[in-house]
Amino acid sequence: MFSLDVPFRHPDLPLDARVEDLVSRLTTEEKIGLMCQYQDAVPRLGIPPYKHGTEAAHGIAWLGEATVFPQPFGLACTWDEELIREVGRVIGTEARGFYARNPALNGLTLWAPTVDLLRDPRWGRTDEGYGEDPVHAGKMAAALVRGIQGDHPFYLRAVASPKHFIGNNNEAGRGERSVDIDPRNMRESYLKAFEIPFREGGAQSMMTSYNSINGVPANLNPDINGIVREEWGMDGFVVSDAGDVLGTVNDHRYMPDYKQAVAASIRSGIDSITDDSEVVRKAIRDALKDGLLQESDLDAALRRVFRVRMRLGEFDPPERNPYASIGESAILAPEHRAVSLEAARKNIVLLKNEGALPLRTDSIGRIAVIGPLADIVYRDWYSGTLPYAITPLQEIRARLGGGGRAEPVAFAEGIDRVRLSEGGRYVRIREDGRLAADSPADQAETFAATDWGWGAHTFVAAGTGRYLTTDDTHLTADSKEIFGWFTKEAFLIDHPSDGRRWRLRTWNGAPVGVGSGGLLTVDRTEAEERSTLGSPEEHGSPKPGPAGRQPLRPALFDAELASDGLQAARAAALGSEVAVVFVGNHPLVNGKETVDRPGLELPEAQRKLIRATAEANPNTIVVLVGSYPFALGEIAGLAKAVLYTSHAGPELGRAIADVLFGAVSPAGRLNMTWHGSAEQLPDIMEYDLIRGRRTYRYFEGEPEFPFGHGLTYTTFRYAGLRLESAVLREGESVGVEIEVRNEGTSDSDEVVQLYGSARSSRVKRPIRQLLAFKRVRIPAGETVTVAFRIEASELAFWDVTRERWCVESAAWTLAAGPSSADRRLETTLEVVGEAVPPRDLTRRTLAVNFDDCAAAGLEECAEGGTAVTARTGGARLHYADADFPRGAAAFEARIAGGPEARIGLRLEAADGTVLFEADVTGVRETAEEPDRPRWRTVSVAVPAPPGRFAVTIALSEGAAIRWFRFVPSA
Repeated sequence: MFSLDVPFRHPDLPLDARVEDLVSRLTTEEKIGLMCQYQDAVPRLGIPPYKHGTEAAHGIAWLGEATVFPQPFGLACTWDEELIREVGRVIGTEARGFYARNPALNGLTLWAPTVDLLRDPRWGRTDEGYGEDPVHAGKMAAALVRGIQGDHPFYLRAVASPKHFIGNNNEAGRGERSVDIDPRNMRESYLKAFEIPFREGGAQSMMTSYNSINGVPANLNPDINGIVREEWGMDGFVVSDAGDVLGTVNDHRYMPDYKQAVAASIRSGIDSITDDSEVVRKAIRDALKDGLLQESDLDAALRRVFRVRMRLGEFDPPERNPYASIGESAILAPEHRAVSLEAARKNIVLLKNEGALPLRTDSIGRIAVIGPLADIVYRDWYSGTLPYAITPLQEIRARLGGGGRAEPVAFAEGIDRVRLSEGGRYVRIREDGRLAADSPADQAETFAATDWGWGAHTFVAAGTGRYLTTDDTHLTADSKEIFGWFTKEAFLIDHPSDGRRWRLRTWNGAPVGVGSGGLLTVDRTEAEERSTLGSPEEHGSPKPGPAGRQPLRPALFDAELASDGLQAARAAALGSEVAVVFVGNHPLVNGKETVDRPGLELPEAQRKLIRATAEANPNTIVVLVGSYPFALGEIAGLAKAVLYTSHAGPELGRAIADVLFGAVSPAGRLNMTWHGSAEQLPDIMEYDLIRGRRTYRYFEGEPEFPFGHGLTYTTFRYAGLRLESAVLREGESVGVEIEVRNEGTSDSDEVVQLYGSARSSRVKRPIRQLLAFKRVRIPAGETVTVAFRIEASELAFWDVTRERWCVESAAWTLAAGPSSADRRLETTLEVVGEAVPPRDLTRRTLAVNFDDCAAAGLEECAEGGTAVTARTGGARLHYADADFPRGAAAFEARIAGGPEARIGLRLEAADGTVLFEADVTGVRETAEEPDRPRWRTVSVAVPAPPGRFAVTIALSEGAAIRWFRFVPSA
């Protein structure tokens, strides 16, 4: 029996003393058992088992029915910090309810929010993020963190783990690829989004990402300790993403064995390893035995973990902890449903309105509700189990009712029903549920075929009402919903000749053929591995391509049209006063975790549906239900109004109906730029926001809808923009007040946005950047004053010449309005800071601290730090405004790339005069280093007079440079 009279169980002792006492009592083997996601119990000390990592992106997931909120992408479109904090409170409260149900399996450390900056809308996990602006995304995430963790000065309701640190914004190859992020992009954008949830939200945990950054796997990233802990002061624990520590060996091929990978991860700041626990524990034992890891390293990690577990109240009397009394009754509490509805309403963005909205229930004789998303509520991979679901069609019918009128709602899904045959034999469902092509036409099964774009289709069988799916051997029609790590309800259609002759492939590209007995059979020899997380067996899928199996002849199916979806849509639209078309995406088809979206457009089938509806009824409204931005093109012009909502949970239908019929004035705002096409975007692996002209802050083109855009049902007048002072000095702050008047006849929210742009600067600054925002309620005819306070530090940029933040003396334009492109009021603010001095390139300068570059890659240098490498065709690095008061006599650089590596050097005066230009080849090596044959220091004479020059370094393809300096003239 353990003793209660030990220091770590005394709640009045200092936290650090309690933690130190607990850890000191653990044996080495007990410490090893506490290093993984599923932490062992230590019965002799009364420490129960504990699980880290309850999924909680927008409600508690995977533990049963729970309150579900809009996807995080939609939550961010509310621009409402107080609402998001309330959402977090509900999530944290229900986490306590599940914890009360089973504390060993339902932990209180929650894997949310996803803070990764949404710099590319094609990212498969866009639905999980908060947007493209680091301030907006950071503050929304911080609000969720505060709500989850609560406001008690010591005890935590639950713990939030912002993820995935850092640079995680592509799925293709995420487990083994590296992203290039230079210091300025990193500090001003990627890190800034994470900094806010820690500094302002007080997050007590963090999850690292799968990718490498500049060649270093994220679980070994020195910024975990150097920035997150030392600069931001995070004193909680860090967890690795699932499978990623062993992935340092398996995927990145960065470490030769598990013991080295585990040891390096723990030393780099990983405190809890989400991986195969038996393998990890053995690796820790081996690392300790071989001296790769010290027991003190385990102590440091466990101190951080138990700091958090103690603040959760685990070792204290329940009466001390205000959250300990929360029981199972908190799950699905009635008041939580109201928060879900409010969030669903506020996440809706009115993109366009030519007077078509709001609709009036008392004047509509008949409305057509059309589209594949009109009578369904989908959940995504991180959704909880929906306790109920209200579809748009259900709620529209409920609002209009009968009222003595003829049927007021005409519904058409707008999708085709087909029968499939192969060689004259039709496909049917056998008694065992499998599909066989062995029947005459009168026994054929009819399938509702939904086209999700890029060849992906789902099929619902009329006979079962369920989705067609596969066990990777045969096809069945028994899936209740599209859900699973592998989306096995999605089938790819190839059209070898015309639109009605199909070859089918499964979710992983395996062809479908006809086997013995007419059974539809999967040829797994051509299947592709579609996941980057774990083995297929872990997620219920057999390995593709079993050895020795003969390829199956792919079947060529004839798709016979049983009913025409477009014709049904036209008929519904023709007989109605207004048509509302519901289109969008399925959260698990085409774009999802492990799968990036191929493009931005709606599926062609949905575009045809909108065209057909608009031709039949010009009074057409389009409702987009989606996980990410779309490129609408002509579709936006065909519709009289366009609404956007994320997959918003069980209250989706009620929220949409509230907006359609004017019970709620929409006031959501876009959290990302909606581009006209993917052609406006660089390659998905381009992480350089500045040079890639990514996000509204640097994008110079014309978007389809700008960042921050959203309309309402009333008119707001921005009446005044007042500054507390016209001058802002470094270390100070300035108050900003904006008067906004509701000049319409309906009460409404408005999202007031304040942007700034530096008019004069040494470096390329954002075209505009969000400084502050607030969603406010303004009754009709009333005026409110919205107040912000801007710190001078918020106007700083990362000065690569001195490797620190710089508040630069510059004139700023401050602009207020309802979006980044609609800036109603402007004023000038004079910022008094410092003048950036010219570069001193006589000091050793890290090559990565360039001002500009072209075709440059970043990788880990074997000697430490980051090296700049030349991509195909060679790279150019630019360093502006360097001062050489004594001129220069020589140029030295640390380079790699073999004896054929070449460096070009150019010195240019401010007026464009070239002072020195040379293609340096056959350069002299200044040191013999046989133990480091790749890296060498080279030197070349550079006769340059005194002056201020811009320096350009050119690298030949394959060459790399770590640092350089100029030797001044004597």
